[in-house]
Amino acid sequence: MEDGEWVLVRPPTEIECWSPGWGGEEDEGASSDPLKVRFFGPAKHWTDALPIGNGRLGAMVWGGVASETLQLNEATLWTGTPGDYTNPDAPKALAEVRKLVDDGDYAAATKAAVKLSGNPSDVYQLLGDINLEFDENHLAYAEETYSRGLDLDTATVTLKYSVGDVEYTREHFVSYPDQVIVTKISGSKPGSVSFTVSLDSKLHHHSNSSGKSQIIMEGSCPGKRIPPKVYENDNPQGILFSAVLDLQISDGRGVITVLDDKKLKVEGSDWAVLYLVASSSFDGPFTKPIDSKIDPTSEALSTMKSIRNLSYSDLYARHLNDYQNLFRRVTLQLSKSSKSVMRHGSLEKKKLMSSRTGMYLEGSENRVTTAARVKSFKTDEDPSLVELLFQFGRYLLISCSRPGSQPANLQGIWNKDIEPAWDGAPHLNINLQMNYWPSLPCNLSECQEPLFDYISSLSISGSKTAKKRHVPLEINHWPEVAMICVTYEASGWVTHQVSDIWAKTSPDRGQAVWALWPMGGAWLCTHLWEHYTFTMDKEFLKSKAYPLLEGCATFLLDWLIEGRGGYLETNPSTSPEHMFIAPDGKPASVSYSTTMDIAIIREVFSEVVSAAEVLGKNEDDLVQKVRQAQARLPPTKIARDGSIMEWAQDFEDQEVHHRHLSHLFGLFPGHTITVEKNPDLCKAVDYTLYKRGEDGPGWSTAWKAALWARLHNSEHAYRMVKHLFDLVDPAREADFEGGLYSNLFTAHPPFQIDANFGFCTAVAEMIVQSTPKDLYLLPALPRDKWANGCVKGLKARGGVTVNVCWKEGDLHQVGVWSKDQNSTRRLHYRGSIVTAKMSAGRVYTFNRQLKCVKTYTL
Repeated sequence: MEDGEWVLVRPPTEIECWSPGWGGEEDEGASSDPLKVRFFGPAKHWTDALPIGNGRLGAMVWGGVASETLQLNEATLWTGTPGDYTNPDAPKALAEVRKLVDDGDYAAATKAAVKLSGNPSDVYQLLGDINLEFDENHLAYAEETYSRGLDLDTATVTLKYSVGDVEYTREHFVSYPDQVIVTKISGSKPGSVSFTVSLDSKLHHHSNSSGKSQIIMEGSCPGKRIPPKVYENDNPQGILFSAVLDLQISDGRGVITVLDDKKLKVEGSDWAVLYLVASSSFDGPFTKPIDSKIDPTSEALSTMKSIRNLSYSDLYARHLNDYQNLFRRVTLQLSKSSKSVMRHGSLEKKKLMSSRTGMYLEGSENRVTTAARVKSFKTDEDPSLVELLFQFGRYLLISCSRPGSQPANLQGIWNKDIEPAWDGAPHLNINLQMNYWPSLPCNLSECQEPLFDYISSLSISGSKTAKKRHVPLEINHWPEVAMICVTYEASGWVTHQVSDIWAKTSPDRGQAVWALWPMGGAWLCTHLWEHYTFTMDKEFLKSKAYPLLEGCATFLLDWLIEGRGGYLETNPSTSPEHMFIAPDGKPASVSYSTTMDIAIIREVFSEVVSAAEVLGKNEDDLVQKVRQAQARLPPTKIARDGSIMEWAQDFEDQEVHHRHLSHLFGLFPGHTITVEKNPDLCKAVDYTLYKRGEDGPGWSTAWKAALWARLHNSEHAYRMVKHLFDLVDPAREADFEGGLYSNLFTAHPPFQIDANFGFCTAVAEMIVQSTPKDLYLLPALPRDKWANGCVKGLKARGGVTVNVCWKEGDLHQVGVWSKDQNSTRRLHYRGSIVTAKMSAGRVYTFNRQLKCVKTYTL
């Protein structure tokens, strides 16, 4: 935007109205560091490019000078068509597997369980590229003038460089309210902007100009996935797509020319603005693309028409208003101890202070990239880089999951391949769930809506996968609860480990160790109850959450069978992706009642009972059955070596340092193991984490950080935070385990977005934890690393917003309020507990002794 063009003034937010009252001193939590991911050269790899998005549309900005690429995504572009997620042979195969498990032949059961596997998921696709070619003189740009950065506060990528005496600027953002990707190109001298633009795609497509300033690209996704092929003899129509690019240039200066009927050439303009809209024929997971009534070209042209009368400034103002309403809800500032800085002398202090802006001053100012800061974190442990990665996670969630979009997949929405790693598909044994961990504590509850819509779709497909036939059964009678089916002939709904846009619920292809895991839907259902506990939205609980929880619990009741020692059990059962050594010395993955199975079932049953109490459904038949079943679930057990048992028997781990932490679900993200109520189990969790080790993919690192935080172990939680700051070289990423790419994407490797979300969740857990009645303040704060700090706007259970500030590792003040709820809260800090009664709409400020020192109306 041009200087002086407009000024947007906003009223202060809720968190801006609260001040920690530092007693006249400088605000010790304040940071002068702009929240920016910085580069000083064009991208060489995809993970050097910068991501922008609005939930449905995404782009990766490479920042080339003479030749630029904006790689594009649209969230509904997938291979395939709706599938059949039933298996008529499952009952017979299931009976065989259960018999082998009962006989203790776990290796044979593992082999036989392959008969229960299904077809692979479909594959997330890409949209294409905007290609920009500039004049040859751009090849001679002054490299020292180049800068490229993503500003998290404005969700804008800005690129600057100079050619001769002309400074060029490009600005990129994606608007949610207007559903458009916008790029502005300008030069500091009149008539200095000239370039050629075109659209391209790796998918089947064609493009052509439309009029003098527009390009339309139309294409289609494959109607079946690329190898491994599922269907050999048919080629169904896949999802169709259309992208429309519109070009505007400065009035009275510049010319647009059409080249080859598919390119637009701009010459001699002051500035140019590119608008890219896109649409697809996807009409929900149960409509075949060939039956869709959606014309993607008409949809895209209609969207373009709707923004035609909006100026660039209008679009940008609407984008900022929408985005900042979400992003600015939470602020985080962290800094080291001022005493520590003084001990290391004035030069060290000068370095520390300058690092907050990404510049290190040693006689002269040097430009430092975000990647360089990541690389130096192992030694300088710059707290402001933690701030940046925390807010980057929030930025990504806003950018890849908004109401009306698809849920964030394995890569959010950003993908460059027609065969992405792991198909880019939602994985339901940790990855999809971790994507949404920060949505509630980090104050982005609206971003969960796509997940809830998706769960609704899964419940429809999943009821067919569960499929109960009304045939009387004479075996495994469970008289005090209900008659239980011993096959997938079950009521309710079920979802397994991998899904896709078509709401696939059947097992994945391949080995049982990953494919046979019917707890995916149950884990997702815990997010429904969590949404209620954070928002206290009773209408959501009644109309959306509870019906889905009911269906899930109904399946779980049918899935549980009479087991050993009078307990109910799940059979077959696996611990996601992990093998054990059976007593006969053979490797196996299939047994019964893994710790994670029972922990998830216990969590869901507890939530059904709690939800029924809120909704007045205590006497319902289902709730009574759930209560009876709760009492018969096997307990979490401790192994001979003092760790949490992962399986029902104390089997030997095939891989001691395995990346999954499934058997610790009850501690986090679950709530059935707590420091106060289960000290012996928490001691076993501690040893389990020690035994698992610190290495692993990014998402495993983030999960470990959150688990250590739940144990109130600040030292180990911080060790895992620090562990993630390992700069991954994309040219040899196979040599790495976990870490960060230069654009702050987290690595498995390759790129997998879940750890970005798990990281900011873990940081939030280190600062504030909650139950519906309790607030735990600074439970895992690394006081020697983040001695001073302030977080504002975190959410806690019970509909509470929390601001916490601390000085030299000790609580300074905490502000707490609820807009709509009168409530009583227990505040916990270093063993002190204070009960506070809070009225709706009033802000309460407490000092380090947890004494209320100030109240005011919100």
